[in-house]
Amino acid sequence: MASTTTSPEAFGSATPSTSESYLTNERGFLSWLLTLDHKRIGVMYLMGVLFSFALGGFFALAVRTELLTPGHTVMEADTYNQMFTLHGAVMVFLVIIPGIPAALGNFVLPIQLGAKDVAFPRLNLFSFHLWLIGALFLVLSMYLSAADTGWTFYTPYSTTTTTAVIPATFGAFILGFSSIFTGVNMIVTIHKLRPPGMHWFRMPLFCWAIYATAIMQVLATPVLGITLLMLIVERALHVGIFDPALGGDPVLYQHFFWFYSHPAVYIMIVPAFGVISEVIAAFSRKRIFGYKFIALSSVAIAILGFLVWGHHMFTSGQSVLAGTIFSAISFMIAIPTAIKIFNWLGTMYQGRIFLDTPMLYALAFLWVFTIGGVTGMYLAVMSTDVHLHDTYFVVAHFHYVMMGGAITAFFAGLHYWWPKITGRMYDEKPGRIGAIIVFLGLNLTFFPQFIMGSQGMPRRYYNYLEEFTIYHQLSTVGAYLMGVGFLLAGINFYRSLRKKPDAPKNPWGARSLEWLTTSPPPYYNFHKPPVVDFGPYDYEDLVFDKKLGGYVHKSEAKS
Repeated sequence: MASTTTSPEAFGSATPSTSESYLTNERGFLSWLLTLDHKRIGVMYLMGVLFSFALGGFFALAVRTELLTPGHTVMEADTYNQMFTLHGAVMVFLVIIPGIPAALGNFVLPIQLGAKDVAFPRLNLFSFHLWLIGALFLVLSMYLSAADTGWTFYTPYSTTTTTAVIPATFGAFILGFSSIFTGVNMIVTIHKLRPPGMHWFRMPLFCWAIYATAIMQVLATPVLGITLLMLIVERALHVGIFDPALGGDPVLYQHFFWFYSHPAVYIMIVPAFGVISEVIAAFSRKRIFGYKFIALSSVAIAILGFLVWGHHMFTSGQSVLAGTIFSAISFMIAIPTAIKIFNWLGTMYQGRIFLDTPMLYALAFLWVFTIGGVTGMYLAVMSTDVHLHDTYFVVAHFHYVMMGGAITAFFAGLHYWWPKITGRMYDEKPGRIGAIIVFLGLNLTFFPQFIMGSQGMPRRYYNYLEEFTIYHQLSTVGAYLMGVGFLLAGINFYRSLRKKPDAPKNPWGARSLEWLTTSPPPYYNFHKPPVVDFGPYDYEDLVFDKKLGGYVHKSEAKS
């Protein structure tokens, strides 16, 4: 990671002049909707993602409320099918995939590179407008008759159900273009807009994570787009592609879908790795341990992610040889992930750890994501997967990775960069309480699902045997507890916008370039282009200045 040759004053923490910030540079609704400023586009993405997160969370609570008791609780079976489909589609396509790369990445990455903007500002704005259009199609499908296929839109059911599958899949098709254009923009930005002195191995690890993610977005997402387009054509024109009644092959759909969707799992989780690297280094006050290994492991995950889609299909009738190969590669992909975990632990070892809210989310990530990763090894074994396939064990594993990994890291990054984005400091006490509640609620929600899944409880079922009641009730209580934690975080953010204090430049004592500019940043990010030298990522020259309320260079500290 990078240290800089900028003067000590660059680390100063004086209250920023908000008259020069990107928030006040222009005013009016159209100045936001038509902006080319990457920071404003990132903020608009962020608002859309948070709204979608609240919507997806509502659907999740509706599902868990229905499963509180066997049989009918609050909704009919058809409505239940629509609720879990909407929950999955909204969370995957509108929240997790764009959450870190498009929202936090858009805001932070150009500043971390010392650039004025992304490489293609107009393409960046077009990506956001495509995201809005895709989201509107998903909302339209809810209004017409929400799809009840599950977020995977598996054929042949998705070609025969009477629900609004075409608007939903067309919305996902449009969202795919938004993802591709964002990926292209990030790749070119990283290649062409790095500042003088910042070669590849002086980039912040967040930039490495976004770069690996962008590669997957550009290469994998077209496969999903073509697949969904073929599904729409088959459903609208009755052309036999996937539906066996029309001469199609439903297993072909699974191959196409998972060829995208397993890389999509890493599109969702690799950016989270970048956030955690930044947070752990900052709050351990140490140079990141094994920087090159963490950086290159992101690229290794991006490459291997294209080769493991078949482990979703062990029960589909594929050959034993194919299953063996997919199983072996699935074990291989655990290696670069484990490298990150051990290197983060090495970074914290003998560090000066500060348990601020972002660090609490990062520590929760380490615990929960490790459980999700280890349980994934059970599903990589063919003999075990046959028993666990399509049970709640898979639901628990997936949510430990996505909810415990991607969403937890998203909130770690949101708390970490909130002062930079808004120029406001939130209250630490409710922030920490919210993080702890989310951690407890997440484990209470999903850990019982490992147990009932291993005992044979199928996923997505509206009804269940009495013996599984206690596990479902624990999961429902945990879901509501987790909702309380996220609500507390939202209230804390809202309160921070309505009151002082203004955020200093560098409230956490971090050393990447975004902390050299004011909070919130000026329109062009830096008054002078930063220059990066060969120095180590050293925290020893920073001290906390009580009068300025932030971290400053030793030479600038006031007595």
